[in-house]
Amino acid sequence: MSTNKIIFKNGLLIYSCIVAFFLLMKVLGLDNVSELRFLNFLFVFYGVNRAIKQNIDLNEQESYFNNFYVGFGSSVIGIALTIIGLIVYVGFIDSSFMSVLENSSLWGKELSLEMVVFALSIEGTASSVMCSFILMQYYKNYKPATGVLT
Repeated sequence: MSTNKIIFKNGLLIYSCIVAFFLLMKVLGLDNVSELRFLNFLFVFYGVNRAIKQNIDLNEQESYFNNFYVGFGSSVIGIALTIIGLIVYVGFIDSSFMSVLENSSLWGKELSLEMVVFALSIEGTASSVMCSFILMQYYKNYKPATGVLT
């Protein structure tokens, strides 16, 4: 499987998990509990892990930087799609979500959509680098099992 296909497939997985989680929070009436949003990190971590493992197993890629790139690229795609989804959601579906963000303890008052997009871009990039770096500490010595009978 090509590296780009792994990146986009896992980026879409991260995006799908985050969207499904937010929809579930909305349905359950938990969209105002800002602490639950920290679980997004788990979805990013899962997607990055899956991307790196697929690159190693399917492409037999052992290069640290190539695998880091695959993990980072997957998470950046997922985060970028999530930000675009937020823009669409606030702009066309539920503009009152900005007041939910303003009332949370994380953001502060008098927010604009541009401020939220900027903050999420910084936070998303940071979590992408952290997840990729943390997982590469494990995968730098990982060797896929070859020829093992199960």
